[in-house]
Amino acid sequence: MRRSPEIVRGLLVAVVGLAVTAVVAAALLALGGHSPGATFAALIAGAFGSWDRFVSFTLVRATPLLFTGLAVALAFRAHVWNIGAEGQLYAGALAGVAVALLLPTSAPLLLLPITLVAAAAAGALWAAGPAAMRTRFGVGEVITTLLLNFVALFLAQFLVQGPLQEPRRIFNQTDSIPEAAHLPALLPGTRLHVGFALAVAVALALWLYLARTPGGLRLRTVGASPRAARVSGRFRATPVVWAAFLTSGAIAGLAGWVQIAGVTHRMYEGLSPGWGYTAIAVALLARLNPLAVVVTAIVFGALSAGGGAMQRDAGVPEAWVRGIEALVILAVLATDRCWQLLAARGEGG
Repeated sequence: MRRSPEIVRGLLVAVVGLAVTAVVAAALLALGGHSPGATFAALIAGAFGSWDRFVSFTLVRATPLLFTGLAVALAFRAHVWNIGAEGQLYAGALAGVAVALLLPTSAPLLLLPITLVAAAAAGALWAAGPAAMRTRFGVGEVITTLLLNFVALFLAQFLVQGPLQEPRRIFNQTDSIPEAAHLPALLPGTRLHVGFALAVAVALALWLYLARTPGGLRLRTVGASPRAARVSGRFRATPVVWAAFLTSGAIAGLAGWVQIAGVTHRMYEGLSPGWGYTAIAVALLARLNPLAVVVTAIVFGALSAGGGAMQRDAGVPEAWVRGIEALVILAVLATDRCWQLLAARGEGG
């Protein structure tokens, strides 16, 4: 019951923020010589125009954002500023592809679980370095996780142009993974794969963990006040920070492999258009609530799916889609800040 006002507030902030975004975007589109009505109609049709388009495009594009958004939300709840979901995504994708191509087995019941575990382990390992540097040497994780993103990106480029490149050496990509490593369709006749259901299951598990378990309480305590958690003497903060780092990295690692196993079926340069960075917005707009991340990921998935229709049907450049995403973030943050100021003024007088 105590959480109800917070949930209502979050919903109202999101609705008002989206409304403000629509008004501002419409004004900017008009100034740019584009029809706001035609643009928004194309956006909505591209994302929600039919059941198949919603399922096969919007939800499919929301899936990697859901994984990375959950990774960021969990880390931020523990006061761990993991900006490295992009690199952890690439680490997981590379590990999954390498295992799928090199492991001499074709049994789906064996190969698919092994690749999922390998991807999660690689993402966690990629996050272990920044975790060690923070807990042992006091180095801020914002810089270390951010820099490791570039290392992962260049490592992926090296591998798809070298050791893992397809046999003909024509394209900078790997060979297709075995069919046994493909994620099956979640809904027959659509492109939606079981990776989406797995992401929703992870969101539910994280919500239950944070809300209902002693470990979740410790993590939220460290996130609320690291110094208070440290001086209380009831538990050590360092293991909680490590757990947040590794779990966050593992979830982000799954994002990369699930995209390959469910959609592309091969690794190539530029696998991610920046999901690890967009995930920060997804998590913040959800107020770090794992269940709300499901909704915000779908919102950003809709923007991504509708972006192509905006370009094709309304002649709007792709940069406008990025601009609308930025407007969503700014509008929601501004609305939340105004709410806080009004609440403080009401309490004061």
